[in-house]
Formats: sequence, structure tokens, C-alpha cells
Amino acid sequence: MATAQGAQGGQQTLGKILFYRQLEPLSIDKHRGLGVSQVANPFAFLADTHLVPLTVDEFGLAAVCYPIIFDSQSKTPLAVMGLRAGMNVFLGADGSLDPEVYLPAFARRYPFLPIVQNGQQQQAGAVAGATGNEDRAFVCIDRSAKMLSSNPELPFFDGEKPSKYTQDAINFCREFDALGRRTQEFVKLMDQHDLFELTPLALPRAKADGTPDEPQKIGEFLRISETKLNALPKETYLELRDRGVTAVMHAHLLSLALWPKILSRAARIQASTPLS
Repeated sequence: MATAQGAQGGQQTLGKILFYRQLEPLSIDKHRGLGVSQVANPFAFLADTHLVPLTVDEFGLAAVCYPIIFDSQSKTPLAVMGLRAGMNVFLGADGSLDPEVYLPAFARRYPFLPIVQNGQQQQAGAVAGATGNEDRAFVCIDRSAKMLSSNPELPFFDGEKPSKYTQDAINFCREFDALGRRTQEFVKLMDQHDLFELTPLALPRAKADGTPDEPQKIGEFLRISETKLNALPKETYLELRDRGVTAVMHAHLLSLALWPKILSRAARIQASTPLS
């Protein structure tokens, strides 16, 4: 079975991976003449995505741009870049990314993706690397990515070997996997100390006369509970601090003050969208 390494170092079944539409193992036999070239708005693929996985090492940079939440089921940290699928409030109508927003590493590794092949034979010519266990990680590319080119500025291969560009991309994927394991450890710690709480996500509404109406619930998410955090024994809190965990928790909590920013951007986009 072929699986992909997710934001927490876990695995996802092929075909269910954010952004990627046509994954192929990178192979010199199949992709010898391919590479990437500069295109306008290379991150336009984010347009249909409003939640992007984060690693805990990114919280400090991400927390000044958008709310950071945790998925209610997988507990994966997520950057909130919109209120619903199909609306990313940090992208312009032309697919341009706000230059001041932090772009998660999950998106920056695109169009590359490491795939773990469990008990399968390596495809001829495929670019592979060790995962630290008996499985092998094969580097895949999204063949549908618009930056791919048969006349590339940065080719995937230099002669019979992966180019420096490809090697750098492979190294970035390896680093991302290490960050994913750190994220998984952080989530386990939060679970161990029962620090998560389920929180409804609701949009403010107003009646026709302008008075407040009942908020519209559009979902729910996990956050770290300040009440539970403050109730931790001093020794436990100091242990978490010494492990560098409290800085991550506080970055998450500070980021939650940015919900009005997302609402404001979403309202401006909605107002500028022509009625169909």
C-alpha cells in the first residue's frame, strides 16, 4: 500500500492528500526532461483550501498571521486561512498570495511529496531515500502542477542523477518529516495532560433591524484550554516549559485573537463577489 507522510509524520492514503491531484513517483525514466519554471502566482493551488496543516516549529511565525487550531478528530494543527472550503482569504482573485502571510511548510514543499511504500517493489528509476525503518520513502511529484515544464529553468535531473534542485527538495521533505514527528510528540503531551477542549466555531449574525441574532454554528475545533493550563501543578508546568512546550502553547493561544481578521477578510471577499 502506498501512503504519504502527513503533517504529524503519520500517513495518508494516496488520493486523499491536500493539494495533490496527480501524484507520480519521480523517475528518471519517466521525468528525465521535466522540471519547474517560474509561473505567475505559484501558490494559486491554495484557493480551494481554508485549513492548512502546520508543524509546531512554525507556530511562532504563523501565530501573527492567522488562528491556529487543532482538528477535532486527528488533532493535527491547522492554519486557518478561511472560513469554508473554496475561500482562502489570503489569496487575491488572480491567485496571488498575500506577501505578508506566512506560508506553511506543508504548502512550500509542493509539488514534491514523500511517499512510503510498504512492502512494494521499487519502480524502475524512482528517486528513493531511507525512512529510518524497513520502509522506503519515494519522492513523488504532482504531475498536474502548473509550474512543471518540459523546458524547465530548474530540471529534476542532471544527467543520470537528481539535480541540486531535486536534492534540496528531498532534504526539505526529510526535514519536514522530522518536524512532523515533533508535532506528534507535542499533541501526545497535550493529550497526556488533558489540555484540549472542544470549541464551537460560530459566525456572528444580525437581524434585519441590525440587532444581534443567534450566531451561526459552522463547525467545531480543538484548542488548548487556558483554564486547564492554569490548573496544572507548578512542577508539571515547569517541566513543559523546560521542554519548550509552553512557548508553543502560548503562540497558539495568542493566535486565536486573530479570528476577527479572518472574518473581516471573508466579509470583504463576500462583498466583492458578484451575485450569480
